[in-house]
Amino acid sequence: MKKVFITGGSGTVGEAFISQFYGQYQFVSFSRNEKMQVALKRNFPDVEIILGAVEDKPYLLNSILNENPDIVIHAAALKHVDSAEKSPIAAVKSNIIGSLNVIDSCIEAGVMSSIAISTDKACAPDSNYGQTKALMEQMFLEAHNERCKFNVCRFGNVSHSHGSVIPYWLRLKESGQPLPLTHKDMNRLVISRADSARLVHDAVLKSENDDQPFILTKRMKSVNMYKLAQLLSSDINIVGLRPGEKLNETLISKREIPYLFAEGDHLVIRKFENQDSPVLEGDYASDNADFMTDDEMRALLADTSSDMGQTLLKSKIY
Repeated sequence: MKKVFITGGSGTVGEAFISQFYGQYQFVSFSRNEKMQVALKRNFPDVEIILGAVEDKPYLLNSILNENPDIVIHAAALKHVDSAEKSPIAAVKSNIIGSLNVIDSCIEAGVMSSIAISTDKACAPDSNYGQTKALMEQMFLEAHNERCKFNVCRFGNVSHSHGSVIPYWLRLKESGQPLPLTHKDMNRLVISRADSARLVHDAVLKSENDDQPFILTKRMKSVNMYKLAQLLSSDINIVGLRPGEKLNETLISKREIPYLFAEGDHLVIRKFENQDSPVLEGDYASDNADFMTDDEMRALLADTSSDMGQTLLKSKIY
């Protein structure tokens, strides 16, 4: 059984991956969040937890050397746009220096395959968070070599991720409070936790057989956030865009299209050009992707283990 070392393993993507593939791999979760690490251990007793931060290279390297994993999934990051705008130094330390520490540690430890978790905000970025993740992507692709493979998995917003708007709205709905919304025209590409875990696993499997570095993604549906909020409540407050936030986000930019390949259900960005017909005519973004239907958005709202989500699913009060 192969061993998977996940930085930020107790976060949304890491926990979803562990939950879906528990028993198929040995798991090590490396994270600074003690509360979430303890909760992860209680839910998945066979997972080994290590308290640590990717900014601490000596400790990170020693942990990877001691665990000797076959695969590293790098999910640790400072993830919120407004936090990175207010604290760019912290964003650089976590998302750039921390990622470099992961790369250096994996090379020194001889880890066969490392997958970085990225975001649509890294594509044509105009926020501090997006810029740090864009650099992380390029760092991983540059580090790729025959002995230690480095690749990237990129997706949009993960539903019900820690600190995201859906669980926040569900809590407000439960307590009878109005829902804050930044703008009526805001659209987001959204992927469920289960689908994000499967896409990461696809990247893991692809890395085993692909000798060229890649960014793996797929077509995702878009959600108009105002319509989503209306399914929950008629009491909605428009509060304005936050620093670094934009109305639409791009998953694949125009400059990436020459390097884009369609492989089954996947879209793969490589470092060399596709000599065949373009896979896309223009960029792939939240304003031109297929939009979710009301029923699909209702299922998205109920995609949670929380009591509120299950109440929504059973009573259809949205």
